[in-house]
Amino acid sequence: MKHTSILIFTFFTFISIPAFAQGPIPQVPAELEFADMIIRINPQARREIQLDVDALYRNPAYFKVKLDRVNLYMPYVERELRAVGVPEDLKYLVIQESGLISDAVSTSNAVGFWQFKQGTAEEVFLRVDGQIDERKNIATSSRGAGLYLKKHNNSFDNWVCALISYQMGLGGAKSYFGNRYNGQRVMDIDRNSHWYFKKFLAHKIAFENQIGVLTSSSQRLVETRVQGPTTLSALAKKYAVSEDHLKEMNKWTSNGRIPAGTFSLFYVEEVSPDYQPAVIKTEAKAQPKPSPKAASTTTKSTSAFPKIAGNTGKATQPNQITINNLDGVQAAKTTTIEQFADQVGIKERKLRRLNDLDSDERIKAGNYYYTQKKKPRAVVETHVVQPGETLWSISQKYGIKLSSLKAKNRIRKDRDLKAGMVLNLQEHRKRGEEIKFVPVNSGSRLTQNTAATPASSQVSKPTQSVEQSASSKPTNQLIHTVSPRETLYSISRKYGVSVDQIKNWNQIGSQNIISVGQKLTIFRP
Repeated sequence: MKHTSILIFTFFTFISIPAFAQGPIPQVPAELEFADMIIRINPQARREIQLDVDALYRNPAYFKVKLDRVNLYMPYVERELRAVGVPEDLKYLVIQESGLISDAVSTSNAVGFWQFKQGTAEEVFLRVDGQIDERKNIATSSRGAGLYLKKHNNSFDNWVCALISYQMGLGGAKSYFGNRYNGQRVMDIDRNSHWYFKKFLAHKIAFENQIGVLTSSSQRLVETRVQGPTTLSALAKKYAVSEDHLKEMNKWTSNGRIPAGTFSLFYVEEVSPDYQPAVIKTEAKAQPKPSPKAASTTTKSTSAFPKIAGNTGKATQPNQITINNLDGVQAAKTTTIEQFADQVGIKERKLRRLNDLDSDERIKAGNYYYTQKKKPRAVVETHVVQPGETLWSISQKYGIKLSSLKAKNRIRKDRDLKAGMVLNLQEHRKRGEEIKFVPVNSGSRLTQNTAATPASSQVSKPTQSVEQSASSKPTNQLIHTVSPRETLYSISRKYGVSVDQIKNWNQIGSQNIISVGQKLTIFRP
């Protein structure tokens, strides 16, 4: 909402701060994905945004305290945004607005996690009165923010405009933008672009690959539904936590009394050390970096990935197997994401999010899909890129988030992958560090299904995972008609080819311009 600065600032004194290795400061890319859009940033705007990213990293102690707050609250922010149909990328806005300080107040009297004024809060069904202020409740305020953003996006069909309207108001944004960006899926950011979105991009770039990493691994935020009337004193005894702790975590009730009704109560609980294994440092980190030859040897063991365990005889049924120690399921037949989600009993949006899938992609028979959140790091250090592999197939192979894989290697597009590249799966590649290469057999091409096929199948049936030489053009030609809102990127993901291949096959220029109804020739692998 409209405000200029945060007046109230508190630290979570109950969170222990672990040893922290901040790593290299993320660099602003020339192009990134935001919501359902492609954002292109010119050099001058990149420099401007980079200054904000650098500022966020300038004080390591401050950054790690904020990161602890982010990791504590973000699962609930993500959940509420998904519930109302808002892209998860909008979650970084709450960091920008309040730093996830529940009782933050601005000079214009905007309050809480998402900085709502009282009138606006009531418009999105938040309760604000003498007993309850839901602007200070992470769940209800995030749901309210999602409703607010979604309402504005209905006017623009453009999440950049909707996000900026969060600061300007809908009327102000309509006057500022008019309708020139309505429905656009590619936007260019330059020095004249609105400061609020550039500030948002700085927060997204600074935090997107840090979430889930380097935080207090022994604590998590718990939500429980409680029925009033009751008091925090009585609930403290029930849940074996201190009353002061409940007051700190539930500032939405100002006097320690919860009136009649059902409310979400939050408290922090200790969990086992393996609750968040991605943050556990392993002895491998202390070892010297492998040479290209050593990396090749290390990566030979990765043929065992993905690791499928459990009741493999019923792999196509939910809750029967794990993939790389994460819950998963095998697709029995090729179908749509919606139909597959119904079969395995989870929401389509969640299935897409867990597997980094675009909405128009198909579920492929025999592939394995995760039903549990992938990790920011793999259990092995490196992977040697094989002919035909994509960033997505590698991320599925090891159960690592696609965004983490891209960030660790400073690679965002499949066209930048080369056979023989040694990709990092645990540590970020340092700024200026060259990617290592090792020799690979370029005479064979891995199918897209290889990354989702168990190791036993890869060994016993090698003919299923090796095709004709990649140098020969595929013969499975088809014609794709461009639909509204499609981009070259989404089409490339749909058919398992690269954007550059589509451009070459159809003589598309460097501006990546396609139009609705255009016929594209695709040579499917």
